[in-house]
Amino acid sequence: MTTETAKRQLTPVPFTHVTLDDPFWAPRQEINRRVSIPHMYQMLIDTGRIGAFDLAFKRPVPSSIVHIFGDSDPAKWLEAASYSLITHPNPELAAVVDQVVDKIISAQQPDGYLNTHFTVTQPEMRWKNLRDWHEMYCAGHLMEAAVAHHQATGDPKLLNALARYADHIDARFGPNPGQYRGYGGHPEIELALVRLYHATGEERYLALSKYLVEERGQQDPHYYDIEAVERGEDPRKFWARTYEYCQAHAPIREHDKVVGHAVRAMYLMSGVADLAHEYDDPTLLAVCERLWENLVYQRMYLTGGIGPSRHNEGFTTDYDLPDETAYAETCASISLIMWNYRLLQFAGDGKYADIIEQTLYNGFISGVSLAGDSFFYVNPLASDSSHHRTPWFECPCCPPNVGRILASLGNYLYSTSHDGLWLHFYAQNSASVTVGEQPVQVRLTSNYPWDGAIKLALTLDVAQSFALNLRIPGWCDEWSVKVNGEIVATTPSGKGYVAITRTWESGDVVDLDLAMPVQAVYANPNVRQMQGRLALQRGPVVYCAEGVDNGGIGLDRVTLDPAQVAGFTVEYRPELLGGVAVLRGSAQAITEDGWDDHTLYRRNAPSGTTAMEVVAVPYATWDNREPGEMRVWFRTA
Repeated sequence: MTTETAKRQLTPVPFTHVTLDDPFWAPRQEINRRVSIPHMYQMLIDTGRIGAFDLAFKRPVPSSIVHIFGDSDPAKWLEAASYSLITHPNPELAAVVDQVVDKIISAQQPDGYLNTHFTVTQPEMRWKNLRDWHEMYCAGHLMEAAVAHHQATGDPKLLNALARYADHIDARFGPNPGQYRGYGGHPEIELALVRLYHATGEERYLALSKYLVEERGQQDPHYYDIEAVERGEDPRKFWARTYEYCQAHAPIREHDKVVGHAVRAMYLMSGVADLAHEYDDPTLLAVCERLWENLVYQRMYLTGGIGPSRHNEGFTTDYDLPDETAYAETCASISLIMWNYRLLQFAGDGKYADIIEQTLYNGFISGVSLAGDSFFYVNPLASDSSHHRTPWFECPCCPPNVGRILASLGNYLYSTSHDGLWLHFYAQNSASVTVGEQPVQVRLTSNYPWDGAIKLALTLDVAQSFALNLRIPGWCDEWSVKVNGEIVATTPSGKGYVAITRTWESGDVVDLDLAMPVQAVYANPNVRQMQGRLALQRGPVVYCAEGVDNGGIGLDRVTLDPAQVAGFTVEYRPELLGGVAVLRGSAQAITEDGWDDHTLYRRNAPSGTTAMEVVAVPYATWDNREPGEMRVWFRTA
């Protein structure tokens, strides 16, 4: 789909203007501040990732790849901590942040280069393997941290240091004589350079981002072949076998499917979306739309997880979505949110907000325990009881990534346009926005996602005419809207929003009621692993069964009758799992009657079934109690 323009029509309201006191998200943000951020800092200290900036370590050659990209982990932690300081000032955390910032700056080389591994261990190998060695990836995360730190403190010292690093990269890579054609094998710097451009006003950073995106995948010869030969390697023996792994198999405008490593793909496409807007380039926006359709309609899990395969941490083929072996890296869900957040701002199309919401309430927040001190790297949709969160990973990219999203979660709720206010998500909050150059105070109250009753109160200095755009989620088939107690006729725009245009006055109240029945969800017939199965969803929340609630019976034996799903009861239990709505309903369980330990196969009919009550809890909360089985997709009767 190519449009005449690719400029964004919406402007997101920053999290600094939104205060969440939501029953679902506010406790998770508090745990993130109070537990997760300190826990992650200690783990980064214990594993030497922060100390590495002292440049006093010793490391063998060749080194583990997780050490080569180790600088990115403190960078993401620093970003999370900076966002936390913006909304919740904390002198102790501020002092720690300042110490970390000074360490990072102290490691910068006279020419602006800033990477601990290649400064200490292999200085002769700087920029010699962009395909594999993550130098640009680490640079990108450090740039994002610098922007966040400057936003939090007003101190430009880290921003200045990363601008010098960007200058170094800009001088080395580009289309001019004497420059190299290279681009990073793990995209991230592309979106970071756009952020650095906005923070500094330096247009060269935006131009460098554009170059890195458009040079990627160019052939005759391919840059990764050139650098492999220069290292004395045969490019035909690339360990990943194909440049699809790093989205360098073709020039960006020729991409027609999401391929390769899932996180890399989403970071790249986030940068592409940014550049489509910055350069008003409909051809880049068309690439986003084309790949979005392939991802969402053929390659995404119900939970918002993406990337089914462990071998490439990414995509395989269309409709290949196994549940128990799903990889669905937490970072992949995070980068999926980031991409859709950017796409949402182009025209306020609710399909992008649907994906953000689906991912936030399921495949994203499952990545951290309710206690905040253990994490999932991989998020399967079924478990035999062997998969659990852990306090840290050898490759700890996911924990600080979760931390930075939670700390800035208010970013995702609102946008404004020249003539309207857009409400994307219904977490309880207070917000200060500007519509048509006039301030508007918004107070939204709800018990979302457990209840679809949402109340919106507006406070204005002067009466003002604008369109209030309320998102009707894709999962919702029935809704009603009242303004000051009077029913308002609404028709969705075709893009998932209803617009109420009127002259708003201070004290106006809008009630939106979204029907939230328990729903059965089915997979496309081409998803071979999920045929004859259904999943349970209520509102945006995907449910699962855990062994602890279901009598220890093998969960893959549980069979649901689709006709009975609508009759499942909903019980909100404030004492369970931080406060969740639990589903209960009738089911059948396959018994072992007639089988014994010596019988593996039989030629007559299998055993019968017995009636049971199945109990389901939100997928995001599984593995927070005693270990046991888990399953999202159930057999159908």
